[in-house]
Amino acid sequence: MDARREAAGEVAPFSPEEEAAWRALARAVLVIPRVLDSDLVQSEGLTLTDYAVLMNLSEAPERSLRMSELANYVVISVSGLTRVVERLERAGLVERVRSSADRRGQLACLTPAGLKCLKKAWSTHLDSVRRHVMDHLQGVDLVALTDALAAIAQAEVGPPVRRRAR
Repeated sequence: MDARREAAGEVAPFSPEEEAAWRALARAVLVIPRVLDSDLVQSEGLTLTDYAVLMNLSEAPERSLRMSELANYVVISVSGLTRVVERLERAGLVERVRSSADRRGQLACLTPAGLKCLKKAWSTHLDSVRRHVMDHLQGVDLVALTDALAAIAQAEVGPPVRRRAR
Protein backbone atom coordinates (compact mmCIF):
# COMPACT_ATOMS: atom_id res chain seq x y z
CA MET A 1 0.00 0.00 0.00
CA ASP A 2 1.42 3.41 -0.82
CA ALA A 3 2.05 6.02 1.90
CA ARG A 4 -0.85 8.29 0.81
CA ARG A 5 -3.41 5.49 1.04
CA GLU A 6 -1.99 4.32 4.36
CA ALA A 7 -2.17 7.87 5.77
CA ALA A 8 -5.77 8.15 4.60
CA GLY A 9 -6.63 4.89 6.37
CA GLU A 10 -7.46 3.09 3.14
CA VAL A 11 -7.11 -0.65 2.96
CA ALA A 12 -5.15 -2.30 0.17
CA PRO A 13 -7.35 -4.15 -2.31
CA PHE A 14 -7.21 -7.92 -2.57
CA SER A 15 -4.92 -9.50 -5.10
CA PRO A 16 -6.82 -11.44 -7.78
CA GLU A 17 -5.97 -14.69 -5.97
CA GLU A 18 -7.16 -13.31 -2.61
CA GLU A 19 -10.38 -12.05 -4.18
CA ALA A 20 -11.08 -15.42 -5.78
CA ALA A 21 -10.29 -17.30 -2.55
CA TRP A 22 -12.47 -14.99 -0.46
CA ARG A 23 -15.45 -15.21 -2.81
CA ALA A 24 -15.22 -18.99 -3.04
CA LEU A 25 -14.96 -19.33 0.76
CA ALA A 26 -17.85 -16.91 1.36
CA ARG A 27 -20.07 -18.83 -1.06
CA ALA A 28 -19.09 -22.20 0.42
CA VAL A 29 -19.82 -20.95 3.95
CA LEU A 30 -23.36 -20.13 2.82
CA VAL A 31 -24.02 -23.14 0.58
CA ILE A 32 -22.57 -26.03 2.61
CA PRO A 33 -24.83 -25.71 5.67
CA ARG A 34 -27.90 -25.38 3.43
CA VAL A 35 -27.23 -28.56 1.46
CA LEU A 36 -26.22 -30.57 4.55
CA ASP A 37 -29.33 -29.35 6.37
CA SER A 38 -31.55 -30.21 3.41
CA ASP A 39 -30.19 -33.76 3.21
CA LEU A 40 -30.71 -34.35 6.94
CA VAL A 41 -34.21 -32.89 6.98
CA GLN A 42 -35.31 -34.91 3.94
CA SER A 43 -33.79 -38.18 5.11
CA GLU A 44 -33.96 -38.03 8.91
CA GLY A 45 -36.30 -35.19 9.86
CA LEU A 46 -33.44 -33.45 11.71
CA THR A 47 -31.97 -30.05 10.99
CA LEU A 48 -28.20 -29.61 10.88
CA THR A 49 -28.49 -27.75 14.20
CA ASP A 50 -30.44 -30.66 15.72
CA TYR A 51 -27.71 -33.02 14.52
CA ALA A 52 -24.98 -30.78 15.98
CA VAL A 53 -26.74 -30.72 19.36
CA LEU A 54 -27.11 -34.50 19.44
CA MET A 55 -23.54 -35.06 18.25
CA ASN A 56 -22.01 -32.70 20.82
CA LEU A 57 -24.03 -34.28 23.61
CA SER A 58 -22.97 -37.77 22.50
CA GLU A 59 -19.30 -36.78 22.79
CA ALA A 60 -19.65 -35.10 26.21
CA PRO A 61 -18.94 -36.81 29.53
CA GLU A 62 -22.13 -38.49 30.72
CA ARG A 63 -23.68 -37.31 27.45
CA SER A 64 -24.68 -33.99 29.00
CA LEU A 65 -23.56 -30.36 28.80
CA ARG A 66 -24.55 -27.06 30.38
CA MET A 67 -26.84 -25.17 28.02
CA SER A 68 -24.38 -22.27 27.68
CA GLU A 69 -21.51 -24.62 26.88
CA LEU A 70 -23.61 -26.49 24.33
CA ALA A 71 -24.61 -23.18 22.72
CA ASN A 72 -20.92 -22.37 22.29
CA TYR A 73 -20.24 -25.73 20.66
CA VAL A 74 -23.20 -25.45 18.31
CA VAL A 75 -22.45 -21.76 17.60
CA ILE A 76 -25.88 -20.35 18.40
CA SER A 77 -27.25 -18.12 21.13
CA VAL A 78 -28.48 -19.64 24.38
CA SER A 79 -32.04 -18.55 23.53
CA GLY A 80 -31.74 -20.16 20.09
CA LEU A 81 -30.42 -23.34 21.67
CA THR A 82 -33.29 -23.34 24.16
CA ARG A 83 -35.79 -23.45 21.28
CA VAL A 84 -33.87 -26.31 19.60
CA VAL A 85 -33.58 -28.28 22.85
CA GLU A 86 -37.29 -27.78 23.63
CA ARG A 87 -38.16 -29.28 20.24
CA LEU A 88 -35.73 -32.19 20.73
CA GLU A 89 -37.11 -32.69 24.24
CA ARG A 90 -40.67 -32.97 22.89
CA ALA A 91 -39.38 -35.64 20.48
CA GLY A 92 -37.81 -37.54 23.40
CA LEU A 93 -34.26 -37.11 22.08
CA VAL A 94 -32.94 -34.78 24.79
CA GLU A 95 -33.96 -33.93 28.34
CA ARG A 96 -33.10 -30.97 30.51
CA VAL A 97 -32.14 -31.41 34.14
CA ARG A 98 -30.91 -29.09 36.87
CA SER A 99 -27.18 -29.15 37.42
CA SER A 100 -26.26 -30.89 40.68
CA ALA A 101 -23.14 -28.70 40.91
CA ASP A 102 -25.04 -25.45 40.37
CA ARG A 103 -28.78 -25.58 41.00
CA ARG A 104 -29.33 -22.51 38.79
CA GLY A 105 -27.76 -24.13 35.74
CA GLN A 106 -29.49 -26.50 33.37
CA LEU A 107 -27.94 -29.43 31.57
CA ALA A 108 -29.05 -30.83 28.26
CA CYS A 109 -28.78 -34.63 28.35
CA LEU A 110 -28.91 -37.04 25.43
CA THR A 111 -31.54 -39.74 25.91
CA PRO A 112 -31.16 -43.33 24.65
CA ALA A 113 -33.68 -42.45 21.91
CA GLY A 114 -31.53 -39.43 21.00
CA LEU A 115 -28.43 -41.60 20.72
CA LYS A 116 -30.31 -44.08 18.54
CA CYS A 117 -31.56 -41.24 16.32
CA LEU A 118 -28.03 -39.81 16.05
CA LYS A 119 -26.56 -43.18 15.08
CA LYS A 120 -29.20 -43.52 12.35
CA ALA A 121 -28.58 -39.96 11.07
CA TRP A 122 -24.78 -40.32 11.15
CA SER A 123 -24.54 -42.29 7.90
CA THR A 124 -26.80 -39.78 6.12
CA HIS A 125 -24.65 -36.92 7.38
CA LEU A 126 -21.40 -38.69 6.50
CA ASP A 127 -22.61 -39.38 2.96
CA SER A 128 -23.81 -35.78 2.59
CA VAL A 129 -20.51 -34.29 3.80
CA ARG A 130 -18.57 -36.61 1.51
CA ARG A 131 -20.66 -35.72 -1.58
CA HIS A 132 -20.96 -31.99 -0.96
CA VAL A 133 -17.55 -31.26 0.56
CA MET A 134 -14.88 -33.96 0.70
CA ASP A 135 -15.27 -35.14 -2.90
CA HIS A 136 -14.42 -31.58 -4.00
CA LEU A 137 -11.22 -31.50 -1.95
CA GLN A 138 -9.30 -34.19 -3.85
CA GLY A 139 -5.65 -33.15 -4.00
CA VAL A 140 -6.08 -30.40 -1.39
CA ASP A 141 -3.71 -30.40 1.58
CA LEU A 142 -6.33 -31.23 4.24
CA VAL A 143 -3.95 -30.57 7.14
CA ALA A 144 -3.22 -27.04 5.86
CA LEU A 145 -6.92 -26.43 5.15
CA THR A 146 -7.88 -27.65 8.62
CA ASP A 147 -5.24 -25.45 10.26
CA ALA A 148 -6.34 -22.37 8.31
CA LEU A 149 -10.06 -22.85 8.99
CA ALA A 150 -9.45 -23.62 12.67
CA ALA A 151 -7.36 -20.44 12.97
CA ILE A 152 -10.20 -18.39 11.48
CA ALA A 153 -12.79 -19.96 13.78
CA GLN A 154 -10.68 -19.67 16.92
CA ALA A 155 -8.93 -16.32 16.53
CA GLU A 156 -11.31 -14.21 14.51
CA VAL A 157 -14.81 -15.37 15.33
CA GLY A 158 -14.46 -16.00 19.04
CA PRO A 159 -17.07 -17.59 21.25
CA PRO A 160 -20.65 -17.15 20.04
CA VAL A 161 -22.16 -16.67 23.48
CA ARG A 162 -21.31 -13.55 25.43
CA ARG A 163 -22.33 -13.29 29.06
CA ARG A 164 -23.61 -9.96 30.36
CA ALA A 165 -21.43 -8.28 32.95
CA ARG A 166 -23.05 -8.35 36.38
